[in-house]
Amino acid sequence: MIYVQCFLPMILYNTLTKRKETFEPIQKGKVGMYACGPTVYDYIHIGNLRAYVFSDTVRRALEHEGYEVRLIRNITDVGHMTDDDIAQGDTGEDKMEKKARAEHKSPADIAAFYEDYFHGAETDMNLLPAHFYPRATAHVTQMIRMIETLIAGDHAYEKNGNVFFDVTSFAGYGHLSGNTLEQLKVGARLEEHPDKRNPWDFALWLKAPKEHTMHWPSPWGEGYPGWHIECSAMSLEYLGDSFDIHTGGEDNIFPHHEAEIAQSECATGKPFVRYWLHNRHLLVDGEKMSKSKGNFYTLEDIVEKGYSPTDLRMLFLSAHYRSQMNFTWDGLAQAKKNRETLASLADRLEDAGASTGPDIAAEPREKFLAAMEDDLNTPLALSILLEFSTAANTALDRKDAFDAKSAVAFLKEAFGLFGLKREKESAPPEVRKLAALRESARLDKDFEAADELRDQILAAGWTVEDTAQGPKLKKK
Repeated sequence: MIYVQCFLPMILYNTLTKRKETFEPIQKGKVGMYACGPTVYDYIHIGNLRAYVFSDTVRRALEHEGYEVRLIRNITDVGHMTDDDIAQGDTGEDKMEKKARAEHKSPADIAAFYEDYFHGAETDMNLLPAHFYPRATAHVTQMIRMIETLIAGDHAYEKNGNVFFDVTSFAGYGHLSGNTLEQLKVGARLEEHPDKRNPWDFALWLKAPKEHTMHWPSPWGEGYPGWHIECSAMSLEYLGDSFDIHTGGEDNIFPHHEAEIAQSECATGKPFVRYWLHNRHLLVDGEKMSKSKGNFYTLEDIVEKGYSPTDLRMLFLSAHYRSQMNFTWDGLAQAKKNRETLASLADRLEDAGASTGPDIAAEPREKFLAAMEDDLNTPLALSILLEFSTAANTALDRKDAFDAKSAVAFLKEAFGLFGLKREKESAPPEVRKLAALRESARLDKDFEAADELRDQILAAGWTVEDTAQGPKLKKK
């Protein structure tokens, strides 16, 4: 069956305007998209993975609608400070430098190792690769040029080798996060800095202390860029002065994304990003993830427990990206069960072969796509998919005539939008041997022996299904 794309327009919630909006790109048919990437000083955790799966789902949905998406995901390898949750994110110690010193390695070695780890996790989670992965250290020249522009426009100032953005020079400051200057003056956590005119100004360039191994020459002396200027310089380099979508976790809204808007629009005089999309935090058993609490999980922890990266992705899709999600092992077990249910249906439909009759996938598909087009309502889309699975399995059990080709096409389309891999577990050799012996007994019409062998297969955790193509083993 050939489907004609004539669906509802994509609706997305814009953090900047605080409402759902119909997506309209700057350039017809094309989307420029920037997704916050990792700071490569440590292993990424499942909270990071939720953010990456979210941005990947945005991209898949847009490409399904026919858009040509250009995705940039940055690699932060300098300038991200340990106290990024305090004040303007320019206090504390550089995370890369701290990790390098702890492991007695160079920051470059640390960055290379953890960037490789990140790309491996991307592959495991079936994330579509970005078109470019710009590293902050490779774009210092662009950052310096941008800072010079801001100084020339009286939006930034230098003192003692440090350069700060003057927040009072940008009237729109606070529109994204709600942290306006009036509110910052009243009660925000702000660190005093002797070189700042105002405590809420943020660093564009920091003078490198003697022990800081990463530093570059600049018009203001040896130093290194602040975290915020990095993303602005790299996004403008690869997507232009204005682009369509910027994604990230809600923890990036302030100060990071707020600062990006201010410095970018003051440097170019143009609107920066049209749609800001943010996913909520991931809790673990109702609490914030913490290594000290023992609830800090990486992808390896998930796999060690017998789950696949696809199971984790299915779990993420079971909650709306704008809802705070609570990770539990029971929830992951249910996600695995849902994934296996859908994979089993796909196997049954393909084994059934071509058949004609009513298109039982037409209405579920329409509802599924409408859910995805309504601000990526993945939990609703998933429930529609599981309801379809129940109906299709019932039709197969009753041997009803229906358009199996259309049903298979719908499942493949849904798996593509969800980014789910078709994972098939291979039965161990001893189970395959039992299945072969059972098939031999069945062909010899020794049904008592065949039943005994079936029971042994079941006891081993597998089921055997007789098909026209021979016996099929499936994990219980």
